[in-house]
Amino acid sequence: MTITTITENTVKSARHRTFYLSAGPEDGPLVIFVHGWPELSLSWRHQLPVMASLGFHAIAPDMRGYGRSGTYREHSAYAQEEVVKDMIELLDSFGREKAIWVGHDWGSPTVWNIASHHPDRCHAVANLCVPYGVLERGWDACLPLVDRALYPEAEFPAGQWEYIRFYEENFARACSVFDANPYNSVKALFRKGKAGYTDKPSPTAFVRKHNGWYNGADEAPDIPRDGDIVSEEELKIYTEGLVRNGFFGPDSYYMNNQANADYAAKALNGGYLDLPVLFLLAEYDYTCECVRSPLADPMKDYCRNLTIRNVKSGHWMAQEKPAEVNAALTHWLATSVPGIWPGENSV
Repeated sequence: MTITTITENTVKSARHRTFYLSAGPEDGPLVIFVHGWPELSLSWRHQLPVMASLGFHAIAPDMRGYGRSGTYREHSAYAQEEVVKDMIELLDSFGREKAIWVGHDWGSPTVWNIASHHPDRCHAVANLCVPYGVLERGWDACLPLVDRALYPEAEFPAGQWEYIRFYEENFARACSVFDANPYNSVKALFRKGKAGYTDKPSPTAFVRKHNGWYNGADEAPDIPRDGDIVSEEELKIYTEGLVRNGFFGPDSYYMNNQANADYAAKALNGGYLDLPVLFLLAEYDYTCECVRSPLADPMKDYCRNLTIRNVKSGHWMAQEKPAEVNAALTHWLATSVPGIWPGENSV
């Protein structure tokens, strides 16, 4: 059995430092995996060795505010325009013109923005859970797509996105609950999906009502770890990164609604994407719910070369269903992205 080596690396520019994991041949087609909240490059641990074994050069950075990448103390530093600049600088550091970009959670808006603002830097893009045309346009873009049968406006004005409004209204409180016990916070968040959970309101819809996460508690509860998502060793790595930096940076991604909307408005081609796009829809994701609600409808209009694959998974798809994610990703690359397979002289 061949064991794939994953190396730790750092690239610095005049404006930012990015730590990243790397696997696979350096001359292979480049695949960059972009994580979300509150994760790390570690979240792609199941994808990196598989892509590397196929001959791709697989990269997973710690995003700004996370792990060993640069951190900042202004909310504006976490606007999507800044995060996209980080990723373009990372791509430049490899001397490459283009990459395949794969995102999840807040990594998805970043990948969507790269595709819509820098299509010339993309062979193709794939995203998990968060569809195009919503969060990267500012969370207000999500409101018209809320399932009002499940979230009556009088009770849940922002639907499942109530928690984002809570960040805007009481950021210090939101951060303090996570910072009080990062280990328990991550342990409580990283849970697998279950059928039927999307038939009732998401816990995120109650955050404003409860004046914070976890039913209004001052810190996350101590509940058993979900071993189907994360091992004890992995949980400790996540915790270490969040203890080192705190939640200010990760939570600040939610604090740039208008700036993100303004940036999205500058997208090329009217926001339409002509390059190959893969969307992996999590059937049991109760926040980014795309089965019964119209959340994915803008994506279907704006992506002209779109493949959608449903995965029976909760929100943490890459960790919960790695075999399904890897199979869908590699099949799509082999069948829908011309000239990208290793050995086909892609650049």
